[in-house]
This record gives sequence, C-alpha cells and structure tokens, in this order.
Amino acid sequence: MADQITTLEELGAVAGVETAVELAPREPVRDQLGRSYATGKRKDAVARVWIKPGSGKVSVNGKELNVYFARPVLQMILRQPFQVAGVEGEFDVYATVTGGGLSGQAGAVKHGISKALQLYDPSLRGALKAAGFLTRDSRVVERKKFGRRKARRSFQFSKR
Repeated sequence: MADQITTLEELGAVAGVETAVELAPREPVRDQLGRSYATGKRKDAVARVWIKPGSGKVSVNGKELNVYFARPVLQMILRQPFQVAGVEGEFDVYATVTGGGLSGQAGAVKHGISKALQLYDPSLRGALKAAGFLTRDSRVVERKKFGRRKARRSFQFSKR
C-alpha cells in the first residue's frame, strides 16, 4: 500500500491530466446607474431590491422604512445584512414587495438586500453566507387537503 494515491495532484500525475483548477474571482454586477438588483423571497412574499451607494435611506413600496414596517423587530430584520457586512449607512435601498404578510415581506426584503450586497461587492459574500442570509428559507404554509378541516386536522370522530 506504499504506492497508494492520496492527493488530487498525485491522481492527475498518474492519469497525465493537469489539475490546476483556479476559480476566477467574482465580478461585481451593477447596472448603468451603479445599482445592484436582486430578488428576495420568504413564505409567499417576493421582494425586488435595488441598492446603490448613498446615505442609508431605505424605501419600501414608496414609503420610508419606519412607516411601512412600523414594528421595531421588522426594522431590525432589515438592518441585519448591513450590520453583518459592516457597511451600515453606506447604501440606499429601494424595494418593492408583494404577497404574504409583514413578517414574510420583511424576510423577503432582507434576503433581497443580502443578495444585492453580495452582487455589488463580492468580498461581502463570506460574511453574509456565514450568517445564513443568502439562503432562501424554504418553509411555506402546507396546503389544505380535501376531507380535512385544515392541512392535517381532521373532523371530530364520533363513535355513536
């Protein structure tokens, strides 16, 4: 077992194949106006998000952040990607969001902001990915089945 292959380079040397695989660094994705666009989703909500360098102004469906999302918890959810990336107050956000309730909409905008930040500056990807902000939360409401009261709840059984 002394001649056992242990690394990818050794395997390439044996097979006569070059194994120097280099990944190209990610390029920023911006439009003509210097904005990055991403779509965020959560539950039934879908958010279209544009970010550009600015003073930290956030507009959701044409309203200010604290008007559209009145609850402080929802405002905190929207600020999380900027805090994790360390760029708080450096980007203006314009978002349009439809579907779902306020909580789902806040999660969708957060997902969209995270994806747009990563597209604007690829060096922020590591921090955002480690925090789990680039992953779409796939949990949705289970559909109601026929012959049942709710998705799983059955009608009350009566023996007599």
